[in-house]
Amino acid sequence: MKRLIGTIIALFAFLVAAFVFENNKQTVFENNKQTAEQKRPTVGILQTLSHPALDQIHQGIIQGLKDEGYVENKNVKIDFQNAQGDQSNLKSMSDHFKQENAALTIGIATPAVQSLANQAGSIPVIMGAVSDPIGAHLVKSMTRPGGKVTGVQDRQPIPAQLKLLQTILPKAKKIGVIYTSSDDSSTAEYHEFKKLAEAQGITVRPYTITSTNDIEQVAQTMAGKVQAVYVPTDNTVASGIATLLKATNAAKIPVFPAADTMVKSGGLATRCVSQFDMGVLTGKMAGQILKGKNLATTPVKRVTSYETVINQKAADELNIHIPNQVLQAVHKKGRIIK
Repeated sequence: MKRLIGTIIALFAFLVAAFVFENNKQTVFENNKQTAEQKRPTVGILQTLSHPALDQIHQGIIQGLKDEGYVENKNVKIDFQNAQGDQSNLKSMSDHFKQENAALTIGIATPAVQSLANQAGSIPVIMGAVSDPIGAHLVKSMTRPGGKVTGVQDRQPIPAQLKLLQTILPKAKKIGVIYTSSDDSSTAEYHEFKKLAEAQGITVRPYTITSTNDIEQVAQTMAGKVQAVYVPTDNTVASGIATLLKATNAAKIPVFPAADTMVKSGGLATRCVSQFDMGVLTGKMAGQILKGKNLATTPVKRVTSYETVINQKAADELNIHIPNQVLQAVHKKGRIIK
């Protein structure tokens, strides 16, 4: 009997010890997991609104971070927010990143970057494609930003875009430009395009909008007064590009957008910088800042290579012949959308 009692006591002691061991093991696991999560930096990404060009930048940012060794859910937490064009959303989402103590934030397009930059505190802000960082009051200079913002400039080759338009339409002397009046970046691109075009004897007529609701009426007004339409890097116009093209196609007027995504949607042609490549460069810069690189002295960068993109279907529907020299440029670096 004593032997049986001893065996039962030993078995009970073993079960208690096993339970304590497993409980301690789980506690250690949970503590290690919590410690790892605490060490994992949070990167907040704020996108102004949804459309293909900005979505490509977002995809590029994720790739750029990965290229620098930061993989989502492994050694970095990525908190992606999309304001869908709502200014109040931009503010509340910027506040959210501050409350969760983000290690770094990335803004996709000028309004998002401005909202993050206006947030009190010292959280680093990386620009994901801003056309005019100085004009938008985001940096003091391109070589030494001097504050908490640096990143990538969305610098489209406007002289090359104008030359492409002139090569395809050598007789065009009246060009309309549609852009959002409150968008600092697209406004800056309009002024650059206007200065270059007028220096070559071309009349440039500006047509401004405040939202996508204005596009239909403005496009119909513009269609009867110009021979071609130029669209700068403008998020609002890009969101309503189908509405613009409906009016211009009906009037047989070609549209030359700054971004390749708008050519894919039905614009005629462009020479442009890849949105995805700009995103990759943005992500890489973010990764370098996370590793300790001095943000205030990190120069603003930009993608310097560009490609020629032609929409052959649009050319056929508008009865426009694409010159051989343009096709040669496409074969060198570019693509034809059919």
